[in-house]
Amino acid sequence: MLQLSGLARSTFYYYFKHRNSDKYADAKKEISELFVQHKGRYGYRRICSALRQKGYTTNHKTVLKLMRSLHLRGKQSKNGKYHSYKGEVGKVADNLLKRDFHADKPFEKLATDVTEFKIGDEKVYLSPVLDMFNREIISYSISTSPNLWQIREMLDGLFAKLPADARPLFHSDQGWQYQHAEYQRLLAEHNITQSMSRKGNCMDNGIMENFFGRLKVEMYYGEKFESPRGFIEKLEEYIHYYNNERISLKLKGMSPVQYRAHSQAI
Repeated sequence: MLQLSGLARSTFYYYFKHRNSDKYADAKKEISELFVQHKGRYGYRRICSALRQKGYTTNHKTVLKLMRSLHLRGKQSKNGKYHSYKGEVGKVADNLLKRDFHADKPFEKLATDVTEFKIGDEKVYLSPVLDMFNREIISYSISTSPNLWQIREMLDGLFAKLPADARPLFHSDQGWQYQHAEYQRLLAEHNITQSMSRKGNCMDNGIMENFFGRLKVEMYYGEKFESPRGFIEKLEEYIHYYNNERISLKLKGMSPVQYRAHSQAI
């Protein structure tokens, strides 16, 4: 049973030793199960939100205290970033977004970037499109080389979902891909307005920085992958999990897909 639980030995036996005398025994069991279910990706605030969806009234301070007693700690962020900037190799767009990451409807404001993963002696690159309305990844491309083909594949996925009447603002940094004439031509053909971060201001695209940081903490740092192919499978699994299952406090305790469906039903 210990092996099936996926919990540390100390956590497992703590619960069974104290379950009859501890008024928080049921909450601790639920916390432990949520922690394991989400592979340590949930901190105390997200655990608290998930508990409330299950009918518990425990506040976040109590959840934090209980998680500490169970020796459960969510994964922590690390620094590190792939830089695609190679100077002005094409046309640089104005920063129209101006760090206003709020959107009132889907496909109003979008963001993109490229991030790098080192898998042994090889590298993998992810190029996603994030919808600022609900933080959903609506298109992405994974490649072993950060080339223009990858960006074209990412755009093809976006164009396939783009509503006919949409006129989105599409923000990126000043990476060479986004200065390329072909990239800018395709955006114009689909009535998409381009916006770029100012040089050296990574937080102008902070919404993508936050997504990449969260992704790497939750499925990359501290993990071992046997090959790029195996890593790519896990990466695709995570993006599906992020879109459909992972709740966000900024989305009223819903996943991005749930929040979009909820907003459209109102």
